[in-house]
Amino acid sequence: VFDNNEIVSLPETNRFPRPCLFLQVNGEKERLSLLVSRGSVDAVSQQMASHPQYLESFLRTQHYILHMDGPLPLPYRHYIAIMAAARHHCNYLVYLHSTHFLRVGGDPKWLQGLEAAPPRLRLLDHINKVLAHQPWLTACSHIQTLLKAGEQCWSLAELVQAVVILAHCHSLCSFVFGCDTDADFVPLSSKSPNGTPPTFCPFDAANGNTNVVYHSLLSLIISFPVIVSFKDTEEEEEMMICLADPSRFITDPDFCYQEFARKEEDHFQVFRVQDYSWEDHGFSLVNRLYSDIGHLLDDRFRSVATLSSLHSDDLKRAIWNYIHCVLGIRYDDYDYGEVNQLLERDLKLYVKAVACFPDSTKTPVCPLRWTPLKTSERIHINLLIMEARLQAELLYALRAITQYMIA
Repeated sequence: VFDNNEIVSLPETNRFPRPCLFLQVNGEKERLSLLVSRGSVDAVSQQMASHPQYLESFLRTQHYILHMDGPLPLPYRHYIAIMAAARHHCNYLVYLHSTHFLRVGGDPKWLQGLEAAPPRLRLLDHINKVLAHQPWLTACSHIQTLLKAGEQCWSLAELVQAVVILAHCHSLCSFVFGCDTDADFVPLSSKSPNGTPPTFCPFDAANGNTNVVYHSLLSLIISFPVIVSFKDTEEEEEMMICLADPSRFITDPDFCYQEFARKEEDHFQVFRVQDYSWEDHGFSLVNRLYSDIGHLLDDRFRSVATLSSLHSDDLKRAIWNYIHCVLGIRYDDYDYGEVNQLLERDLKLYVKAVACFPDSTKTPVCPLRWTPLKTSERIHINLLIMEARLQAELLYALRAITQYMIA
């Protein structure tokens, strides 16, 4: 696959990406083979490719929750991903999962909007909204509503998988917008300038890596009319419009991130990690209810924390703890004065924007002091943001599930 440090594509055997083959590898070149998925590579993987060890962990987790054995049928998984991405108006992920939804046999009518989906999926709308924007509002009552909804009720195992998919896709939206992938994504009806594929990445262009494969998502979208038969052209156009409009999959569009209440206002209780942590509580619960996912998620958190970087460990810890802080999570043994010492104001604004309201950033401007940094360093920051947000959402959701189970 590799020749003179360049990535070349394998023969295309299928228009749709197939699961990556995960091999035991020893070097950076070999790890890059994870990017080759029978001839197609998506733009997100291209961005993460500068950190191949982390990318391996990310792809393992994503493949497991979307394709491997689990309580939820495959169409449900991709529809839940659509719902999650739509909360942040992430066209890239909505298109991607809409296409995968159809590929695994999903009913095209569901793509007309949330109201066309089965009632069981619509029941997830509230927890999707809360986890995406104000996760501290996640309560035991939300879990009870889903598990006690009569004929439409969810099983505990199904709900855990759904929550993992929601949190995974919400946090991935932060990465997509942080790396400007969504801005570079061109809808089916648009034309790419100068022949540039719709998932073209400006970071790779800056590095001269324009020979890297970017065609997979375009292939998915172009394949769409072949998958579904339409009675006439007008109906086909209507379905394409449906795919282009994430707002069809959400309710209460004005619900968004709000500043977490300060302690003196006493509106919401601060989430203290000493009382409920990933290591001591969340990991064991999620692993028990959704086999092996705890190990995969834990590997992601460890991978991003141990990536080699120009950034000091103190800086990485400050970014992580700052994101948790703005989402209402506090560490009693951490000196938050370090956040202001280590994170310049522009960097704090960037981190908070990408973590809390990524769809509003659209094309986030990197702080000036980032200018001399390599692309891999910028991406590392966005990986930290994504993983910190993912863990925060999981902590809130899993704590609520724990409260339900012991009530």
